[in-house]
Amino acid sequence: MPYTPDLVAKEADLPLPHLNDSGVQVRIDWLPFAIIAGLLCILYYRVAVKLVYDWYTLPDYSHGFLVPLFAAFLIWDKRKVLSTTPVKQAWAGLALVVFAIAVLVLGVYGVELFTARMSFIFLLTGLIWTFFGWAMVRALQFPLLVLVLAIPFPAIVFNQITFPLQLLASRIASDILPLLGVPTLHEGNVIELPIMKLEVAEACSGIRSLMSLFTLAVFYGYFLERTTKRRVILALASIPIAVTANVVRIVGTGLCVQYWDPDKALGFFHEFSGWVMFVISLACLYLVHRVMRLVSPVKAATP
Repeated sequence: MPYTPDLVAKEADLPLPHLNDSGVQVRIDWLPFAIIAGLLCILYYRVAVKLVYDWYTLPDYSHGFLVPLFAAFLIWDKRKVLSTTPVKQAWAGLALVVFAIAVLVLGVYGVELFTARMSFIFLLTGLIWTFFGWAMVRALQFPLLVLVLAIPFPAIVFNQITFPLQLLASRIASDILPLLGVPTLHEGNVIELPIMKLEVAEACSGIRSLMSLFTLAVFYGYFLERTTKRRVILALASIPIAVTANVVRIVGTGLCVQYWDPDKALGFFHEFSGWVMFVISLACLYLVHRVMRLVSPVKAATP
């Protein structure tokens, strides 16, 4: 049987070949990359520990545990494409590496976690660009972008998102409740009911379910759709779905306050309804996908 380069490399216990920019097979020595990976672990150890702690303690970003696993799956799923992507080392990537290290230093000494965490993605991109070339970065752009979903927004950005959602949810709910026999007085993010005031806090604004639902919509679109356009539509559909689900949650809380027990409405029902609304949001995402298939059927692949 004739020997192929892969078979020769396997029998000689050598690194497997790869294509360079000219289409010529070259061998990749993985030892330097293992050393770099070890240095990254040392450099980002504290940042990573705090990030995992935030995933565990912040309900808004509990989906963060799934994001690295999904990114790893994306890389594995593209293994054939990556194996045929030309390798061309580029000094231009060093500029991004230096920029990432500067961002890390600013984030650590400026006590800005978002900046320090984003620097890891910048540094990872710069290293790939330096050692494997821009073509490899383009091949891995989606897995790299997915990692951003695991990083909590800084407080200043978080508040800019939650406050408009608070106002929107409270305004819509205050318009719906009178139609159901509950008179209301709307002031900002506070809905004044005949019995008590109902404040639409950040947890009720839709940001919690929005972040998790958006991430799951990205996962869902990748597995069940083939075109980027349809995946983007599914991801964007999660935004109105999440906001609508939280409006329903607020309206249900208002009805329970008026006609049942205010203490139970703001306690067990409020927390339990959050989980129920998230499950309903997932069902709505599935329905949106089904409607997309009915309105614009997927064209069969031509042989």
